[in-house]
Amino acid sequence: MESTISRTLASAVRHFPTTPLLTFYDDASGDRTELSGATLDNWVSKTANLLLDGVGLAPGDTVAVLMPPHWQTAAVLLGVASAGLTADLGEGPGAVDALFTTPSGVAAGAGKVTPDRYATGLLPLAMPLRSLPDGYQDYVLEVRNYGDHFGGAPAGPDDETVLSRAAARVAELGITTGDRVLIDARAYPDPVDWLFAPLVAGASTVLCANLDPAKLDARAGTEKVSLTLTR
Repeated sequence: MESTISRTLASAVRHFPTTPLLTFYDDASGDRTELSGATLDNWVSKTANLLLDGVGLAPGDTVAVLMPPHWQTAAVLLGVASAGLTADLGEGPGAVDALFTTPSGVAAGAGKVTPDRYATGLLPLAMPLRSLPDGYQDYVLEVRNYGDHFGGAPAGPDDETVLSRAAARVAELGITTGDRVLIDARAYPDPVDWLFAPLVAGASTVLCANLDPAKLDARAGTEKVSLTLTR
């Protein structure tokens, strides 16, 4: 197991540079987004650069991430970790240094005290929001202004805990190196399960939001799934 989340991602990118590392489906919207290792790494780098160069955060600062399982959530969480920052996934009140959420999560984030707020609609093709909540910037518009490469930062305060939990879940969920894992986002909403455990195991992920059970078998075949996690 790698010692940091950033190195864990780098290892995954080396194994899946041009092949799908994270494929996202939303059966409510019909969205399908496929990210190779290089593409996901690009989004992560841009996010880390946004946080450090744009927002002006420093390693150890805290970023609230109130977003459901989604490929953009993966980019934000991995960007936070790569920048050496702490991710706050709780909806309770408190002071944080930046906040990322969706329009439906604005109410949950109202108690977070922060000068920098970003929203995303989690729309197909990473489309921007037509209407932004008051006091928010559009994540998918802002992040595109930042560099495609990130030079790295010290290990984040949460890295050891997250990676240890992920390694334990790898064993519990039966994920093995090279697996193509289909994960029901409703059944496994914890990022340790749908994001970090597959990365630690050296597996790729088919993450399904609002999964339609009638589509499960065909999707598993089309995506060459070797392990299905739907409970």
